Amino acid sequence: MVHTIKDMDEFKTFLKAAGCKLAVEFSAKWCGACKRICPLFHAMSLQYQNVMFAKVDVDESRELAQTYHIKAIPTFQMFKQAQKVTLFSRLKRAICCCRSGFVGKPIFEFCGADAEKLEAKIQELM
Repeated sequence: MVHTIKDMDEFKTFLKAAGCKLAVEFSAKWCGACKRICPLFHAMSLQYQNVMFAKVDVDESRELAQTYHIKAIPTFQMFKQAQKVTLFSRLKRAICCCRSGFVGKPIFEFCGADAEKLEAKIQELM
């Protein structure tokens, strides 16, 4: 099931409730690519029941779109334990590189309606 998030307060509440794993689709009603990927995102929400799924309409939730730096739609972001998953967050358990100035690349964020890539990222999230 895909939950629709309308504002920052609702997003924060849902993020806490999601616990470990959350996939978020940032999209718009008028976007053709968003319309194509939406049914697949919903199907994945039924298939991967240990991951919570949410959808944010960037036109209705401009604050969320700005906060999460959405530049193109659809954009998918993955969260684990209420934090956006980045390369750094995946590596930090293995090595500590805080002092080296390493900046995390958002490998769990991508734009476009690529269903295979989306599913691969959700499987990595698990």
